[in-house]
Amino acid sequence: MAPSKVLAGARVVLPTGTVDDGRVIVDGTRIVDTAPPQAQVVDLPGHWVVPGFVDIHNHGGGGASFAGGTAEDVLKGVETHRRHGTTTVVASAVTGDLDFLARHAGMLAELAQQDDIVGIHFEGPFISPCRKGAHDEQLLRDPDPAEVRKLVDAAHGHAKMMTLATELPGGLDSVRLLVEHGVIAAVGHTDATYEQTVRAIDAGATVATHLFNAMPPVGHRAPGPITALLEDERITVELINDGTHLHPAALQLAFHHAGASRVAFITDAMDAAGFGDGRYLLGPLEVEVADGVARLVEGGSIAGSTLTLDRAFKRAVTVDRLPVGDVVAAISANPARLLGLDDRVGSLEPGKDADLVVLDDAFDLVGVMRRGEWVVDPQLG
Repeated sequence: MAPSKVLAGARVVLPTGTVDDGRVIVDGTRIVDTAPPQAQVVDLPGHWVVPGFVDIHNHGGGGASFAGGTAEDVLKGVETHRRHGTTTVVASAVTGDLDFLARHAGMLAELAQQDDIVGIHFEGPFISPCRKGAHDEQLLRDPDPAEVRKLVDAAHGHAKMMTLATELPGGLDSVRLLVEHGVIAAVGHTDATYEQTVRAIDAGATVATHLFNAMPPVGHRAPGPITALLEDERITVELINDGTHLHPAALQLAFHHAGASRVAFITDAMDAAGFGDGRYLLGPLEVEVADGVARLVEGGSIAGSTLTLDRAFKRAVTVDRLPVGDVVAAISANPARLLGLDDRVGSLEPGKDADLVVLDDAFDLVGVMRRGEWVVDPQLG
């Protein structure tokens, strides 16, 4: 077991606010309120200490895929994102053959059982061909509750979320089934009207999958799903803050209408995150990554992102000028609460896992701790 540590002298972001010249005490895998004898002191003046990041929508990284790779691939991607501050990750699948998705879910479930990931997000195949984005149209299908149940069962209790076009036949019944099984129903890749989206929320949907992307825009006579999702306090809205998926004004609009407590920053990352430009596969579709932007080779649709959450954090503070506390809520506390893990992660409080990120005064990542062990040691540079 790693020695006990006292992280001292940093600005520490707590649920109650930021403490200048604060301390975080770590004993074993947990945050504690009293320093054990002979605890190692780590001096961090001029730095920030924030909770480890929680990503509820992530398809891979480090050249490895969560959506179609082996267990070793998934672990490689998880490690890549950990080194960028994401200490808790949900592995997201993409549209595929139903039997393949069920088999792949079984493998991901084993990794969740080992605590390498915290669960599975099924993005597709139950989405709209009108708003398919980087999903194979030939494999899309209406959300039949029996098929939805097949994927949930294949995850062996580790299904965390499923994205649905809830306006499709079977959509509302599928939302109800997911809620019954403790799985988050997310509205996304949808061509729904405002009224159809309201019905989905009333049926139990609680997340907007990458708000603004892969859904109709707001119209003054047809306000569409965006308006319904922003105005309802039951909905948490995912935002991809990479400068490509969203104009800064759209991000500000979401924060203004939803409030900081209802936003979850996600990466929607694909294999190239933390890896580099080149050709990749997202499910069965070929993707070209150029200058950090991923697009389908055929058609040019944006195909996920190459984002890591440390970059999303820095951009939110330095470009979007959001308060640090609001960013911490969006990148840690809110997604942790959404997953039902806020008793363990998402904030720096005694009794919780010692998952944290150290940032310098320019908001660049210099340290990552997971379960009390340094993934990136700020003292080693």
